[in-house]
This record gives sequence, structure tokens and C-alpha cells, in this order.
Amino acid sequence: MRIIVAYIIGIVFGLGISISGMANPAKVLNFFDVAGTWDPSLIFVMGGAVVVTFLGYRFVLKRPMPLFDRQFLLPGSNVIDLKLLGGSAVFGIGWGIAGFCPGGALPALGTGRIEVVLFTVALVAGIFAARAMMHFRRPTAPTQA
Repeated sequence: MRIIVAYIIGIVFGLGISISGMANPAKVLNFFDVAGTWDPSLIFVMGGAVVVTFLGYRFVLKRPMPLFDRQFLLPGSNVIDLKLLGGSAVFGIGWGIAGFCPGGALPALGTGRIEVVLFTVALVAGIFAARAMMHFRRPTAPTQA
């Protein structure tokens, strides 16, 4: 049942991305071009997502546990640190250059366009690179003699 629900959620998400235009890099790039061919319509998409998420969290978190898990998996930290700021900057720069964010690119993979495939390959490579950097930056525990 869990996989069926995940599939339905994915279909709804992909349809929302497609209908809203978030899978079209030209529309996304026009949103960022405030000095040129600015297209403010994605403000409503993002605003709608924020409102639904805000209300959804208030409704869902009143439950003692999720429907398909033993506990809610929520962020454990609300610290704004260099890692968060750096990741946000890289995300925003990549979104502005490519016109895709991960949420818009994955449903757009179905179009078979080469730029979507290249973006997704770069996205996966970036995930592995970030994990490798985090692994090497972790302090090691001091050894006892």
C-alpha cells in the first residue's frame, strides 16, 4: 500500500510541476529575469506550495504518527550555518543557470530532452560530490593510547 500511495503522490506532484510550467526552463528563467522578460506567474505556484505546506503541516502533525511510518521524520536542527547557506547558494545558482530545480527536472525527464538528462546527471554527481566532501570534513575521534 505504501508504494501505491508514493506512486500516486509522485503522479500528482509531476502533474502539478508540468501544469504550473516549472518543468519548462524558459518559464523558470523568465521568472528570474526581473530586468527583462519577467514572468511573475511562478510566484503564485511557489506561494500556493507554501500555503499548502503550512496548512498541511498543522493538520498532519496533530496526528500521533504518520499513516505509513512509525514516526515523523522532521529536521533535527534549525541552525542557519555555512553548510546551509552554501547549499542554498549552489541550489539557487544552478536553478538560475539551468532553469531546472530537482523537483522540476525529475518529472521533465519523461520528455527525453537532453538538457534535462544532463541536468539530472549533474545533480546526481553533485549529490555524490557533496557527500564525499562531508565525509572528508568529518572530524575523526581522537585515538586513545
